[in-house]
Amino acid sequence: MAQIVKPFWQRKTLEQLDQHEWESLCDGCGLCCLQKLEDEDDAQAIYYTRVACKLLDLNTCQCSNYPQRRDFVPDCIQLTPTSAAGFAWLPPTCSYRLVAEGKDLPVWHHLVCGDRKAVHAAGISQAGRMLAENAVAEDDWEDQIIFRVG
Repeated sequence: MAQIVKPFWQRKTLEQLDQHEWESLCDGCGLCCLQKLEDEDDAQAIYYTRVACKLLDLNTCQCSNYPQRRDFVPDCIQLTPTSAAGFAWLPPTCSYRLVAEGKDLPVWHHLVCGDRKAVHAAGISQAGRMLAENAVAEDDWEDQIIFRVG
C-alpha cells in the first residue's frame, strides 16, 4: 500500500526548509511590499496602504529587482525562518505567517492549486489596484489605507 506523503510545509518546520522551499512559500501577493504605517498610540497596529514599494510591479506583484532590492530599498525587510516569531505584522493570508502559526496554505496558494495567478483571481493581492510610491506624497499615505494588522 502506498504511503501518503504530506507536503513539505506540513511536515517541516520553517527552520528545516531549504532555500527553494522557503522561497516557494511566497504566494506572490505583494502585500508585504506595500507601504505601511504604524499607529503612534498602539505599536501593535500596522496599517497597510495601497502605495507600493518603488520596485514592486503594480500588475504582477513581483519585485522588479529581487536579487538587489536591498541596494535600492535599504529598509526592505528580509523574511527568514529565524524571524518567524515576528511575523504578526504580515497579513493574515501570508503563507510565511500561516506556516509559522502551524496553519495550512489556502486553496488559492500556487503550491496547493498549481496556478501562480490564483492569488490574483482570489482577490488576495492588490494587483492592478496599487499606486506607485512616487505618485503619492508620503503625507497622503494615510488616505490610502486598505487594512489593519494587529
